[in-house]
Amino acid sequence: MATYNTSDFRRGLKVQIDGEPYLMTEMTFVKPGKGNAMYKCRLRNLVRGTSLDRTYKGGDSLESADVEEIDTQFLYRQGDGFVFMDSKTFDQYELTAEQVDDAWKYLKDGISCTLTLYNGNPIVMSPPNHVEMEIIECQPGAKGDTATNVTKPAKVETGAEITVPGFIKEGNVIKIDTRTGAYVERVNN
Repeated sequence: MATYNTSDFRRGLKVQIDGEPYLMTEMTFVKPGKGNAMYKCRLRNLVRGTSLDRTYKGGDSLESADVEEIDTQFLYRQGDGFVFMDSKTFDQYELTAEQVDDAWKYLKDGISCTLTLYNGNPIVMSPPNHVEMEIIECQPGAKGDTATNVTKPAKVETGAEITVPGFIKEGNVIKIDTRTGAYVERVNN
């Protein structure tokens, strides 16, 4: 099993603590005037979803998590479950609404996603960084709203509500950043 030294610590690192996989969501390097350098880390348990804060001294190390990331395709929603298919082996995996969390807003049929497996079981799903969605419902913009930073809520094809600029109309296709949920741009269609 590979190990990571403190010099390898970074955001997005998957490590194993007490036999469970964790994702390093934050990492801050602190060098006090006296003493050793410290690495303050916030880690999220990939199985339970809980977070913990740990501080490591320079020279400490952590084991890498025994997780595997696979490319999948979103197939369909079934009740409270979401079904994905491995793009290489065609195996199907079902995730619960809790595992998918807010990413359901960006899931439309056939979209490519990354699934993280721990001991062969899916634990986390990541949509692509940007998705294109069609606006199915929004208020019409008032005349003159294009010159200012006026925003309005709009509903996209998955049923999610996104804040968009005033010039966006029903039928427009927009690009959304899935990491922040923010409007990026209108796509020419």
